[in-house]
Amino acid sequence: MSTLERWTRWPAGDVPIRERSSRARITLSLFGRTAMLGAVVFGTFAEHRYSGWHLLPPIGWIAAAAGLFTGWHLSCRARRLWPALGCAAGLLATAALAHDGGADTLASVIWCGLAVLAVIRLPLAAGLLTAGAALAGYGLGSHDSLIAMLAVAGGMGLLGYLLRLDSQARSAQRALLAQERAAQAAQAESAALAERARIAREIHDVLAHSLSAQLVHLEAARLMLDAGAERAEIRERVVAARRMAQDGLAETRQALSALRGEFAPVAEFVAELAAQSGAVLAVEGVPRPLPAEAGLAVRRVAQEALTNARKHAPGGRVGVRLAYLEGEVELRVDNSAAPRGGHPVLGDSGSGYGLLGMRERAELLGGELLAGPDEGGWRVLLRVPA
Repeated sequence: MSTLERWTRWPAGDVPIRERSSRARITLSLFGRTAMLGAVVFGTFAEHRYSGWHLLPPIGWIAAAAGLFTGWHLSCRARRLWPALGCAAGLLATAALAHDGGADTLASVIWCGLAVLAVIRLPLAAGLLTAGAALAGYGLGSHDSLIAMLAVAGGMGLLGYLLRLDSQARSAQRALLAQERAAQAAQAESAALAERARIAREIHDVLAHSLSAQLVHLEAARLMLDAGAERAEIRERVVAARRMAQDGLAETRQALSALRGEFAPVAEFVAELAAQSGAVLAVEGVPRPLPAEAGLAVRRVAQEALTNARKHAPGGRVGVRLAYLEGEVELRVDNSAAPRGGHPVLGDSGSGYGLLGMRERAELLGGELLAGPDEGGWRVLLRVPA
């Protein structure tokens, strides 16, 4: 910030804040203003100096001071310098009239109050000039000694500057709070979008292959009907499509349960899956709970790899290795080539999403997936942080 900006910049505490004030703060503010007004009225009329028509001037001075202080507050809140300086000039004139009319208490309150508020509310240059004019009026109107006047002037100036710093600190705190709330809202929105994307990805991964396989079976059944095929063959295709739909619904429920952290441990799931597929399972390390995304990735890759083994190498040997390593989990599925006479059976296919989907899932988690030929068969290797 340059020197010119430092002297002409409005204090940060004057920025309008849209937050609701607490009831206690509003009550305290009203009580303080009422007490101040009561003290001014009491100090002005306590000595019974005014009576009859002579009561009108002090009443007018008090009303004018109240109106001008209100206009001052609104002008400073709106950051309108010249209207604020106009109100300050009116207050100085009112204080001079009150002093000449014998209302010394009212005049002193106006001078001292304006001196403090000018340093708090106005840009520093304008505030110091206004405070100087107010304290000069107080010095000329009071009958105190020079030392007493200097002490009052210094005290008022120091009080105003300390209150100005306090107001700026509270304004900076409110700005930081607003930024924190905005960051929290953005983070919550980002988390919600990420959760929606994750759910959509899971549903897509589960249903995409299932629905496409159903279409294959139904299209085959239609062609068989057109060609006059046997009823048993057509029924087999329809039953296969029905089984695909059931598997897809079951997988969808499992995926949603997994996203909520309600699925069985990964080791148990892989063991059950390997038993159903006739694969040999080896578990290394101590099984431990995995994060939802990592556990779901292992489940999906195991399903897809075993499904592909049944589809493309029926009757071949399949081995599954699940290793709990330090900071990650590793899944390896090996299958040999299909023996002679083995033919792919589409009806035995499970739900999956292909190597591309498996690789994308692993990369999203910061892991890797390797798949390719290995010693005449096929190997799928997944590593994900966990």
